[in-house]
Amino acid sequence: MSTIDHSAAPASFSVSVADVELEPEDLDPDQIVSGEPVVTGKVLWESPDGSQVRGIWQITPGVVTDTEANELFVVVSGRATVEVEGGETLEVGPGSACVLREGDKTTWTVHETLRKAYHISY
Repeated sequence: MSTIDHSAAPASFSVSVADVELEPEDLDPDQIVSGEPVVTGKVLWESPDGSQVRGIWQITPGVVTDTEANELFVVVSGRATVEVEGGETLEVGPGSACVLREGDKTTWTVHETLRKAYHISY
């Protein structure tokens, strides 16, 4: 029988993703294609070595570009179209689970303020 070493794991917790108070995050002006999108977020947990991050992120309407990390996210509210260069165009909205690959170059067209819960691995 194996045992789990909980000392390296985060404490168990629960949050209401819709109600978490978010903090302003920088958005490089070079990433903005159109509109005046505003980004906010909250890191809920980060591994000691920084290789994994879990949190909540939000963006208001507009069009932005990004280069992605390995990410799994679930949209809680809002709607966006995510165009992956050389790949799929993803329509995401409440309840959508999405996986992005590290290095994917994307264009996000945010139609309605989008809030997501995410897990990123570096």
